[in-house]
Amino acid sequence: MSRPPAREDHPEATAATSGAAVGDRVLTLPNVISFVRLLGVPLFLYLLLVARADVAAVVVLAIGGTTDCVDGWVARRMRQVSRLGELLDPLADRLYILATLLAFTARDVVPWQFTAALLARELLLLGSLAVLRRHGYGPPPVHYVGKTATFLLLAAFPVLLLAAAVPGAATAAGAIGWGLAWWGLVLYWVAGALYVVQAARLVRSVRAGRVTA
Repeated sequence: MSRPPAREDHPEATAATSGAAVGDRVLTLPNVISFVRLLGVPLFLYLLLVARADVAAVVVLAIGGTTDCVDGWVARRMRQVSRLGELLDPLADRLYILATLLAFTARDVVPWQFTAALLARELLLLGSLAVLRRHGYGPPPVHYVGKTATFLLLAAFPVLLLAAAVPGAATAAGAIGWGLAWWGLVLYWVAGALYVVQAARLVRSVRAGRVTA
């Protein structure tokens, strides 16, 4: 892991950027980008499940996925890192992944087993976060393995939808999309295991400190 999460009584130590100061501003360009990404989630669901406009859904999903790193890059570049932004960025990523999985499963774009594997990892992470919360710790900083997994999944989903929506592209797009999706799934679980190991080490250190106190 890159570094341990800080205690909640020292939130300034949770900056997930390389030495950038974390502010309390809400109205910043990176936060606006994150909000726009969040608005893309219900739009994508409407296009895919209600309007059945698959091509338009592909475009929305592709934009949401390719802008995954934009808000963080802009925040560091413009020195506009904020606590709200550190929450919005991973929230947008998770909502895109979860919403896409549920919609794809409903439309038979991906099998339910694939969706279950990703949802099981999210439940594992929620359990780890609950344990950290009980011991006074906030969420751990985003690990590069987790960011890579998220990037692969967000890149895979529009390609898989393209394969389902355009029969002429099904063979090539399906091969590329599933290649990205399976690698993303593997790395998603690797990142989850790293978070669990980190949480276990923190809990052991807290208990050891109580014993020696």
